[in-house]
Amino acid sequence: MTAASRTLIDLLPPPAEGGGPSEPEEVLLAFEGWAASRGLSLYPAQSEALLEIVTGSNVILGTPTGSGKSLVAAGAHFSALASGERTFYTAPIKALVSEKFFALCEQFGAKNVGMLTGDAAVNESAQIICCTAEILANLALREGAKADAGQVVMDEFHFYAEPDRGWAWQVPLLELPNTQFVLMSATLGDVTRFQEDLTRRTGRETAVITSATRPVPLVHAFSLTPLQETVEDLLQTHQAPVYIVHFTQAAAMEQAQALMSVNMCTRAEKDAIAEMIGNFRFAAGFGKQLSRLVKHGIGVHHAGMLPKYRRLVELLAQAGLLKVICGTDTLGVGINVPIRTVLFTALSKYDGTRMRHLKAREFHQIAGRAGRAGFDTLGRVIVQAPEHVIANEKAIAKFAGDQRKLKSYVKKKPPEGMVSWGQPTFDKLVAADPEPLISSFTVTHSMILNVIERGGDVFADLRKLLTDNHEPRSSQLKLVRRAFAIYRALLAAGVVERVSGPGEPLRLRVVEELQLNFALNQPLSPFALAALELLDRDSATYALDALSIMESTLENPRQVLSAQQFKARGEAVAQMKADGLEYDERMALLDEVTYPKPLAELLEAAYEMYRRGHPWVSEHEVAPKSVVRDMFERAMTFTEYVAFYGLARSEGIVLRYLADAFRALRQTIPPDARTEDLEDLIEWLGELVRQVDSSLLDEWEQLRNPVVEGAPVVLEEKTRGVTANVRAFRVLVRNALFRRVELAAFERYDTLAELDPDFDWRTALDAYFEENDEIGVDGDARSAALLLITEEKDRWQCRQILDDPDGHHDWAITAEVDLAASDEAGTAVVAVLDVSRLD
Repeated sequence: MTAASRTLIDLLPPPAEGGGPSEPEEVLLAFEGWAASRGLSLYPAQSEALLEIVTGSNVILGTPTGSGKSLVAAGAHFSALASGERTFYTAPIKALVSEKFFALCEQFGAKNVGMLTGDAAVNESAQIICCTAEILANLALREGAKADAGQVVMDEFHFYAEPDRGWAWQVPLLELPNTQFVLMSATLGDVTRFQEDLTRRTGRETAVITSATRPVPLVHAFSLTPLQETVEDLLQTHQAPVYIVHFTQAAAMEQAQALMSVNMCTRAEKDAIAEMIGNFRFAAGFGKQLSRLVKHGIGVHHAGMLPKYRRLVELLAQAGLLKVICGTDTLGVGINVPIRTVLFTALSKYDGTRMRHLKAREFHQIAGRAGRAGFDTLGRVIVQAPEHVIANEKAIAKFAGDQRKLKSYVKKKPPEGMVSWGQPTFDKLVAADPEPLISSFTVTHSMILNVIERGGDVFADLRKLLTDNHEPRSSQLKLVRRAFAIYRALLAAGVVERVSGPGEPLRLRVVEELQLNFALNQPLSPFALAALELLDRDSATYALDALSIMESTLENPRQVLSAQQFKARGEAVAQMKADGLEYDERMALLDEVTYPKPLAELLEAAYEMYRRGHPWVSEHEVAPKSVVRDMFERAMTFTEYVAFYGLARSEGIVLRYLADAFRALRQTIPPDARTEDLEDLIEWLGELVRQVDSSLLDEWEQLRNPVVEGAPVVLEEKTRGVTANVRAFRVLVRNALFRRVELAAFERYDTLAELDPDFDWRTALDAYFEENDEIGVDGDARSAALLLITEEKDRWQCRQILDDPDGHHDWAITAEVDLAASDEAGTAVVAVLDVSRLD
């Protein structure tokens, strides 16, 4: 084994004499030796930070992007393990947690690293844990000073100032007094308050290490040429890879497509891209568009993409094969993608409330992606002038020397509603320091329940949490008042009870039958269990109704619900016009049309009753909706559903919702509440999610079974065949055939022809409709009893019986399913052979 191939675990120095922690000097030397074996020499700020860490100090590290904070984090974990301590790495987004997890597995060995994101739990008892900030915050609330967290490395610490999530970065600082902290970000601002506070709380010295010197200096420019000309110039002068920053997903995709006319790559570079892509499976819709783009040397990166597509773009970029990436600011949150030039298309963004200029922290966070240590001598940051400014500059240049035309030229104005920017805005942002980090602490029912679960003197713990945080005194008093209101509500509802004896400090506990951990992880899950009792398990719709209860407890996927409402309103308008309704009447009725909300009345009434006895759920409103149910009832594949609602730019959001629904169904519904139909539905949903994107599972499997050393890196999905899960595959086949039944019932011959181009549906159905007026599509028509399957080795023979009005059931669709083709496609590949009488 070479020095470079050994993991850091192999290099841990022996304990000091008497069995104590290893000597700090030996720990530092061992880590520096490992880094050197990999061709890494430490920058001064890195060396200083590591020296402070191994000697037990807290460290606040504020150095530019690309200055090696990840290496300091690895050294911190190494130091913690040498001291026998458990160490945590936290990050704001699951993608960054996942990336760091795989990097640490490579550095320390997979068996020594675990991951907790709320979605996934891998090797959770490991000594090194990668997790989201919220996971660590909840651990700190539940366990306090007793928590097994000897060290915490908090990356992207500037998220402390996020209004909705900042509490999760503050809680560990408040509740873990025995922990060594390493806080890291490129955009911290003034941290004097944190330095003093950490030292007071932990009793450790706190070293602040900052450096404005980047290993790769940045040069800034304001471009007055059209965007495409700017990009072409950057390519010709070898300033790629270029990260073109947009602030909407639609703009990023449109720009990527517009750049297809630019010759990005040589033939050899395109061949290298094709080789690395290998057998990667691109689905229809956005996948096919992305395939065309990346093969041209253009990437797209935003939160609406499937994780496997984002990962593909990241891997191709890391290999230096993409010349341009058009994305949103998702690449500004620490994902390791090498970029030489960052090109801003705007200096304003919509923040969910209003359009505004970028903050200095946002600008520097994104701009800091430019310049790759070890590859670039300079990084470039370019801001594209607004289109109206470019047009005015062109006109002024054109009329130079002709004062008459120059005076008569009417300058173009910014579009209405635009928050305009120009060279002064750019210069101000470049020169500005990041804004101070402002506390955004809050208190919730879940936080209080977590602290109560800790045991001990609950009031003393809560008083400390609520009055010794980073909020101003006026805000602390508001937090205390809210906490008392929450406590009284919990006590009155019988959720908590007093257990202290006479003369003892007041102690509380949560009543045992409330399944506290369960409720804290999914606040509305206990409500869902209670609501399940309202359903009739003998009903034909029980499985779908149970699904609707679980969907009502999930976060609303805004883009999907908006698309559902848009389509529903379009269909309603068409029907109203057909019915002859006047415009004003149509508009009045249209306000009542929304996305589907199954069981809305039942769920809302049940929720109101449940909330009276369980007041903490009031922070999480029940939200009836139908996404999984809608997909199942329409018998659509993932690709068909995305296309049906026009969600190509948001398919990643659709998939995340489906995955959340699958976990909620699998983890929440107890065995005695599951029917055969419900088990089928759960299996179908799980397999659907896996077949659409199993990238995280595949990478973890690759770590457990590493490739041969020196083998070429080829990005290839290793998805198991869809036919392997027979139960789920039967549901896929049933859905595929019932989709055809529905289309036949509504005589959608064009769509049927797309599904079965070699079969004449119109002629085949003519004979049926001569005898019958309609084809049933209700619950009885969907019954598994009307689908007969004969399973053969290579294919399944199927007969989908049609539900005719008289109930004779003497007509059927005959089809076969190609198993090998289904595994290749990731869904049931069905070929219709006939529609005829059974006799």
